[in-house]
Amino acid sequence: MTGQTDHTKASANRITISVDAMGGDAGPTVVVAGIALSAKKNPDIGFILHGPIEQLKPLVAKKRGLDGRVEIRDARDVVTMQDKPSQVMRNGKGTSMWSAIESIKLGEADGIVSCGNTGALMALSMIRLRKLPGVNRPAIAILWPSRNPQGFNVMLDVGADVRADAQDLLQYALMGTSYTRNSMDIARPRVGLLNVGTEEHKGHAELKDAYAMIADHADRGNFEFVGFVEGSDIPGDVADVIVTDGFTGNVAIKTGEGTASLIGTTLREAFRYSILSRLAALLALPSLARLSKKIDPRRVNGGVFLGLNGTVVKSHGGADATGVSAAVKLAFRLAQQGFAEKLAARVASSVAVTQDAPLGDISRTTTQQKD
Repeated sequence: MTGQTDHTKASANRITISVDAMGGDAGPTVVVAGIALSAKKNPDIGFILHGPIEQLKPLVAKKRGLDGRVEIRDARDVVTMQDKPSQVMRNGKGTSMWSAIESIKLGEADGIVSCGNTGALMALSMIRLRKLPGVNRPAIAILWPSRNPQGFNVMLDVGADVRADAQDLLQYALMGTSYTRNSMDIARPRVGLLNVGTEEHKGHAELKDAYAMIADHADRGNFEFVGFVEGSDIPGDVADVIVTDGFTGNVAIKTGEGTASLIGTTLREAFRYSILSRLAALLALPSLARLSKKIDPRRVNGGVFLGLNGTVVKSHGGADATGVSAAVKLAFRLAQQGFAEKLAARVASSVAVTQDAPLGDISRTTTQQKD
């Protein structure tokens, strides 16, 4: 393994982020540009960059802000978007993704960022980092633009696993509240369970069981359960955390992305329609710029894998430098706050309660959890 190594830390508070340089659609050029942006904004970030050294070394050398901040780990192979997770699990040891995950496992890095294949990243993370004790299915949590004061809601799961039973949904609620506290500084998050309606009698049996379990756990989990919510509430202000299964969550985010793209295209076509409409576009430019900034997916790029022994952030495959930098910032903040350890403690506590107490007795336990 070849490297360009910084053996001394410029700051006592240095947080090291392991970065898979080869996973994005645009290749390592964008990834290196993204970490350079992060390095410029935050002197307390260091990087371990994984990929072919002959490609990465010249790219890093062009960014003055990365001097002494990057260690390059030579990894010859790349996980493509077409690779099946099962194949990567068997044959992915020489890839940049495997190498990046290994840095967390060995304690060399505090978090990982990858723009690569989501399924492969989750599969490798599970076999190398392992699930937290008591977690049946890890979840992917994302930030969704909303009308809430913080500007975003947390939604999970959005694709880690298409299945989820009532116990899984309870764990998603607990992990989602912990993530919300640490990423948004909300002391008592509001949790909603996604359903086809808000009435308690609606939904299939597992959703009704999850409703009862989450409601019973709200007081000791220090969150407010607002009950069932609908798809229109995902960008709304009735909840801070939206809990659902991976199939429904993934359909929702892809629908949201497609709708946002359609609105953007339609607006551009409308403003180009005539001379008057082009003049109107100029007059509306400041308002349009504010709108664009609010819903810009690059600002919240990064899905966090919850339920693993380590902080793993999945960046969008098509992210530009700004998007990569946002994912790095998220990984840095969570690592800085010791989020992985806090989440492990919360999950362990919830497992002990649900194993030792009947469903109806969960809310009467007295042990208090802290994030």
